[in-house]
Amino acid sequence: MTVSTADLWDERGDELYSIALNFGDFGAKVAFSGPARTIRCFQDNGLVKKTLNEPGDGAVLVIDGDGSIATALMGDMIAEAGVHNGWSGVVINGAVRDREALAEMDFGIKALASNPRKSAKDAVGEIDVPLEIGGAIIRPGAMIFADADGVAVEK
Repeated sequence: MTVSTADLWDERGDELYSIALNFGDFGAKVAFSGPARTIRCFQDNGLVKKTLNEPGDGAVLVIDGDGSIATALMGDMIAEAGVHNGWSGVVINGAVRDREALAEMDFGIKALASNPRKSAKDAVGEIDVPLEIGGAIIRPGAMIFADADGVAVEK
């Protein structure tokens, strides 16, 4: 279901957060939505890989990498796993890599930047915990709505 975040905000502003970060669109799908799954990690994408290799059932994976763009938290192989496993998309408070390959995927990918440097693979972090990103609180299960204007989150 494609929803205009601006229209949604006009209708339900008091019921939503807006993530106040300047995300770029890295996948071929700019608009996407679904219930949130969350990961908190720092320069380590082990949990991202593990999670996107599980059934997504249309969910959006929200990854709080603490805004670090020093290493990529997702590249083409991990994103391809997300597509294959039925995830709607990802929102990353951090970086991605393999931009050209990501741009060809029918997958929603919002991130701060790209960096070719790999991250650690130790799976250090937390899964399905509340996150605070760009002034928004993201609870696991809250609906995420993303499009060219940004990302809105149900309170």
